[in-house]
Amino acid sequence: MSRPARGFTLLELLVALAVFAIMASAAYSGLRNVLFTRAAIEADNRQLATLQLALFRLAQDIEQSVPRASRDEYGEVQPALSGGALARETLQLTHAGWDNPLGQPRASLQRIAYRLNEGKLWRLHWLVLDVGGPGEPQATLLLDQVRTFKVRFLGQDTEEWREDWPPPVSGDAPTPGAADRLPRAVEIRLNLENWGEITRLLLLPG
Repeated sequence: MSRPARGFTLLELLVALAVFAIMASAAYSGLRNVLFTRAAIEADNRQLATLQLALFRLAQDIEQSVPRASRDEYGEVQPALSGGALARETLQLTHAGWDNPLGQPRASLQRIAYRLNEGKLWRLHWLVLDVGGPGEPQATLLLDQVRTFKVRFLGQDTEEWREDWPPPVSGDAPTPGAADRLPRAVEIRLNLENWGEITRLLLLPG
């Protein structure tokens, strides 16, 4: 005679469900950790790419500096390169190589500035080199979560680093060409919340 089919007891079902619940919980926890780790890595990669782009932009602008002063909206002569902790902009300069893919009737030189405002580093650029009237610059956000942005300058005729540029003019009459004077090198120091302090030494043309 054949034995009747035997089903699972309630206790066996409860044990199986408990084992399945433990395995599912462990699998979900592992999957969640993998997803969180992946999201964190992708966020770090995006931040790193943004930082690299900002540093490249800074280096490109500084290394293409030209000794060409400009005039602001009040007609006052602005040095070819200026900056420092007490300056209106942390760094302001004239650089060459302004792309003109549409062939517009404009100069290849461009006036730009870098400004730190409420933890955000902005790159400003003007559409004309000599403003000569009211004209607001166009701003591009380069970095956020920036604690400090500092620059210092190495003079052409000395090994001494300066915290501001241009150097003060001695005497009553300014030296001819003083507004066009460029430093030999510019050091930039960025202190970021996620990456700490980053320093770059950039040589100027010549």
